[in-house]
Amino acid sequence: MAGQDVFDLARHVAASAATARLPRAGGKRFETVFRHGSLQVEIFAPRGRDTQRPHDRDEVYVVLRGAGAFVNGTQRFAFRAGDVLFAAAGEVHWFEDFSEDFFTWVLFYGPEGGEKAAAAPPPAGGAAK
Repeated sequence: MAGQDVFDLARHVAASAATARLPRAGGKRFETVFRHGSLQVEIFAPRGRDTQRPHDRDEVYVVLRGAGAFVNGTQRFAFRAGDVLFAAAGEVHWFEDFSEDFFTWVLFYGPEGGEKAAAAPPPAGGAAK
């Protein structure tokens, strides 16, 4: 990605600056604001409804503003500003019934398939050495 070196130089990302980068109407409702190694930080602010699909890496949400519900598989959690939410790689998840001022940091990290996949035991019949 162009500009990836610039992300590696950052040591501070203000929430106000990150949210200002999002389009006011239409367009995508997320923006990558920092990268370092496997870590990718985005600002995310769905409007109306959340249409995201499962991702190929683990992710953590840190809610900046707003409140609503986070659905992860068959679980549903109420959330508000300051809460931390997790979705493992490949898990179906989305936000619903969220307030108009909802913004969250999204931290993607680790290998494709997630940390659990990276730590999986060796396949049957193949001993680890």
